Amino acid sequence: MATVTAPAPRPALPGILRHRAAHKLLLLALAAAVLVPLANAHWSSGSWPGALTVDLSGPLGRANDWIIDNRDSHPLFLYFFGYISNAVVLSVRAVYLVLLAAGWAGVTAFGALVAWRAAGVRLAVGTGVAFLVCGLLGMWVPTMQTLALMVVAVLTSVVVGALLGLAGGLSERTDRALRPVLDTMQVLPAFAYLLPVVLVFGIGVPAAVLATVVYAAPPMARLTALGLREADPEVLEAVESLGATGPQRLLTARIPLARKQLLLGLNQTIMMALSMAVIASVIGAGGLGDRVYQALASVDVGAALAAGIPIVLLAVVLDRVTAAAGEQTDEPTGEQGTGLRLWLYALAAAVAVALAARLAGALDWPSGWSLDIAEPVNRVVDWMTAHLYSGVPYLGGTADWAGHFTTWVLDPVRDGLQWLPWWAVLLIVAALAWVIGTWRTALTAVLAMAATGVLGVWKPSLDTLSQVLAAVAVTLVLGFATGIAAARSDRFERALRPVLDVCQTMPQFVYLIPVVALFGVGRAPAVAAAVVYALPAVVRITTQGLRQVDPAALESARSLGATSAQQLRQIQLPLARPALLLAVNQGVVLVLAVVIIGGLVGGGALGYDAVFGLAQGDLATGLVAGAAIVCLGLMLDRVTQPTERRTRKGA
Repeated sequence: MATVTAPAPRPALPGILRHRAAHKLLLLALAAAVLVPLANAHWSSGSWPGALTVDLSGPLGRANDWIIDNRDSHPLFLYFFGYISNAVVLSVRAVYLVLLAAGWAGVTAFGALVAWRAAGVRLAVGTGVAFLVCGLLGMWVPTMQTLALMVVAVLTSVVVGALLGLAGGLSERTDRALRPVLDTMQVLPAFAYLLPVVLVFGIGVPAAVLATVVYAAPPMARLTALGLREADPEVLEAVESLGATGPQRLLTARIPLARKQLLLGLNQTIMMALSMAVIASVIGAGGLGDRVYQALASVDVGAALAAGIPIVLLAVVLDRVTAAAGEQTDEPTGEQGTGLRLWLYALAAAVAVALAARLAGALDWPSGWSLDIAEPVNRVVDWMTAHLYSGVPYLGGTADWAGHFTTWVLDPVRDGLQWLPWWAVLLIVAALAWVIGTWRTALTAVLAMAATGVLGVWKPSLDTLSQVLAAVAVTLVLGFATGIAAARSDRFERALRPVLDVCQTMPQFVYLIPVVALFGVGRAPAVAAAVVYALPAVVRITTQGLRQVDPAALESARSLGATSAQQLRQIQLPLARPALLLAVNQGVVLVLAVVIIGGLVGGGALGYDAVFGLAQGDLATGLVAGAAIVCLGLMLDRVTQPTERRTRKGA
């Protein structure tokens, strides 16, 4: 009888080499050993080689001239862009005329009654007070102008974002294709695309609405896709077993299960649309944004705040009403008729109030009912500047804090990045992207980073990257800590919510002057502005993700004696990983979106180039800087968003 000999055991590999990441890094090191000497032989300089740079000023200049010469005669402008422009103007004008016809009393009554039907008496009172405060600040007409613009922009953004999110949520391939598009829409600075938008549509409302939609639609798309992808597989299987078709599964299972993510997407869209109100005023949007812009041009913080407060109030009212309406449970069949009758009664009451005000000749806000807050606010700002800028006992003052942050954080990171040879930067990007993703992820990240060199802005891009890395690090530390605290305490979340609304909706231009007054001009106030703007989204998404963890998993952990910290570390954070990764993504793109503000307060680099391009009408400078910022955003997205390697069927 023949004996069967067992195969000789394979030699054991060291523990670290058994990891897939170690294999990837080893392959990358072998490739670098071959490619780096070749790169040094051809381009020995540590900076980006001039031979690999492409000058786009000529083609962009010719495109600029062609648009100017043909926008009044070419069919593309007459029959496509012209129709879009007319539709936007007519929509905004129709909403504005309805608001003016209702008068201040009718609009206030309608808002309060809708809030009452959506969430009850408390929100109704808050909504009425919010509209009255807008009038008391002397901003009723600008508020109605902004509200009309935002209604059209938000509805358009929600429709566009929901359609893109639906496509991405139902198809993994479509989602991968949409990610760079959404990154471009959200990261490309408004100042970079305002110039081509103005070239095509001219100064006015259409350009402002289009710019707002480009910026505000991506959050709706991302969160819609996230909600559809995270639908409970057991529920979907149960619906499919009942013979439901694809559209039926979508309408009866996927969309209802994604309800919270859809509402969060609506919330973020409203916030971002209103945050664009000031930037849109630069191209003729009017309304509250124009008042803020004019006040800051004369360095009048009080007047800017008086126009900024109504923007915040509008955001809070729209946020609370839409969220409360979405959280309402389906009414029983017998009560649906009663609910409809109550809505009709509320609408009739609002119409009655509007007609009564019209008959009484009280459509306009009474001129004597105004409160001037500009002078007291300016006195407070002067006091803060005089007492906190320097000379604070033991603390040194805000100027010293900014100086230390610049010296100890910003300068070393920037100098370190610019000291590295260009090929070393690309290798680091490739290693980070490949370790957490696939070779396609790494290739995309490397090409995006290399594109900044090809565009001729390698050093400014590294300068901007250093500021972004510092701002993202601070944002994530503060955002995760605050989001965890809010997820574990309902009271803390309720107290924090209005603060987040203010931070996210108060135009950056409003708090930019106090920030500069406290921290001086430079990169530190630019980082502070980016952190303030990006922090609310990180906190909200983190809180939402932790609260959606399966209660059964937490109950099982508690029954086994797990402490609160162990539940957080071992259950909540791992299960909330998709939401946390989305929070990182949003932190990156929002910081990059505010990098333009850094150019206005001494941040320099790409932000300054984008502002300079718009101010001088230089399409090449502005678009090249904007494209470089998009490339940085794409690279950081690939480096921070893991891509799961798809296993073969049956493996």
